[in-house]
Amino acid sequence: MMRARLAPGFTLLEVLVALVIVGTALGASLRAVGSLTANSNGLRAAMMATWSAENRLVQIRLEHEFPGVGKRSFECPQGDLKLVCQEEVLSSPNPRLRRVEVSVFDMADPQRRIIKLVQLVLNE
Repeated sequence: MMRARLAPGFTLLEVLVALVIVGTALGASLRAVGSLTANSNGLRAAMMATWSAENRLVQIRLEHEFPGVGKRSFECPQGDLKLVCQEEVLSSPNPRLRRVEVSVFDMADPQRRIIKLVQLVLNE
């Protein structure tokens, strides 16, 4: 009597299960890469905004400027990023000191403040 011999290999069901597992892993990795890209753009914007704010604060220090109390806005682009800096100078309890706050906003989304740096300036 002849017996039917099974051919070695995978069944259709095993192949489909393997494809589902591989597809799920690829989908998860693509999602992770997309998340990293979004984080990278946010970090780049924060770094460029920090440079813009620091540039203004360093300019005040180097020019030995004692800024007047008030608020002003000016463009402060960095590379291809269009930024707007808002400088607010406040008086302090000590008349020889002024508090300078520089906030940086994205020109495309003016409601979104990227960073705010604060420095005290001494009247020499």
